[in-house]
Amino acid sequence: MKNKLITAGVDEVGRGCLAGPVVSAAVILKKGINLDLLKDSKKITFKKRIEISDHIKSYSYYAIGLASVDEILYLNILQASLLSMKRALEQLTIKPDLTLIDGNFAPSGLKNYKTIINGDEKVKVISAASIIAKVYRDNLMIKLSEKFSNYAWESNFGYGTKAHLDGLKKYGVTSHHRKGFKPIHKILSN
Repeated sequence: MKNKLITAGVDEVGRGCLAGPVVSAAVILKKGINLDLLKDSKKITFKKRIEISDHIKSYSYYAIGLASVDEILYLNILQASLLSMKRALEQLTIKPDLTLIDGNFAPSGLKNYKTIINGDEKVKVISAASIIAKVYRDNLMIKLSEKFSNYAWESNFGYGTKAHLDGLKKYGVTSHHRKGFKPIHKILSN
């Protein structure tokens, strides 16, 4: 009997946000998971995403990796995203034979990987990673919004919506804002 290849999917969320860390998840699916539920996290409603994330967690090995706002400023958003992916992979309790990564870049030092553009739409295990990462990051931003209520993070999750930009203009920049990103940098330069 041939052993099945252990495949991990990796995806990050929050690259385009103005606030908060970039978050990645690495996932290895187990038997019994409902593959029909797995699709690009951006195409699933907030409430449904939480339910699906719980289902994935029950039927997978998974790990989360973060890169902080300071690391994003110091490294740049691409390198910080790759760092968060690497951290997620390092946290997995089972090491994959093959790693499938959303996008066209991979963390350094990886062996046996494949990058797939729009992988979160095309490959179920990457979709699972995208859902877990998104739910984790959304919850993180909701928690932060309790302390920083002027930026509507509970609904925009740190993206540059009108409410978030209005909050920035009126209340200024917090320690959770990405100081190298244009709208924030502009406010700090005035």
